[in-house]
Amino acid sequence: MRAFVSMLSGILFGFGLALSGMMDPSRVRGFLDIFGDWDPTMAFVMGGAVIVMAIAWRMQKAMNKPVVCDQFSLPGTKLIDARLIGGAALFGIGWGLAGLCPGPAVASLANNLSGAAIFVAAMIAGMVIFRLTERPAQ
Repeated sequence: MRAFVSMLSGILFGFGLALSGMMDPSRVRGFLDIFGDWDPTMAFVMGGAVIVMAIAWRMQKAMNKPVVCDQFSLPGTKLIDARLIGGAALFGIGWGLAGLCPGPAVASLANNLSGAAIFVAAMIAGMVIFRLTERPAQ
């Protein structure tokens, strides 16, 4: 049951990415180009996502446990530090240059293999480099 719900969630997420235009790098870059030919449509996508997450957080607080799991596995909160700011900046720069972020890039492998494959390969290389150079938390 858990695998089915995970697969259904992934399909729904991919469908949402395609429907919203988040898999189109030119639309994403148009949204990020606030001083040029700005395309505000992604603001509506993000606003919709915020509304859905606000509802999901309210529902989660009212539930004792998830529907298909024994317990919730929620991330803890952390202070904003240099590592978080650096990672966010690197993510933003990559998103602006490529017009893709991890979710849409993986979904784009189905319809834009050459462009998405380069991004996904670089993303995986970055993850490997991070794992190889990561220092233990102190």
